[in-house]
Amino acid sequence: QVQLAESGGGSVQAGGSLRLSCAVSGIIVSRNWMCWYREAPGKRRELVSSILGDGSESYAASVKGRFTISRDNVTNTLYLQMNNLKPEDTAVYHCNGCTLVRGTWGPGTQVTVSS
Repeated sequence: QVQLAESGGGSVQAGGSLRLSCAVSGIIVSRNWMCWYREAPGKRRELVSSILGDGSESYAASVKGRFTISRDNVTNTLYLQMNNLKPEDTAVYHCNGCTLVRGTWGPGTQVTVSS
């Protein structure tokens, strides 16, 4: 019932920017705690950012000041604006409801940052 479709990843050089999108169905992004995660080879999945129903945002220390989470309530889409990218940001990025992570996951989108 929950469907998640991430897009917007790609290959960029260090210092570049990308904007990730997550098309969501089955849950309403404005009424749920929504999260972005990333998973790099050999590492566990890491919480990158979250946004609450009231708009409150949180970020991992490694991305604070560089990434911005947002949503479009009309299209029910979650976004992650990533600026000043670093090679250590290289990973597959996923979105999900923060309380729904034991359920459905989308395919993710690959972000590759070269030095």
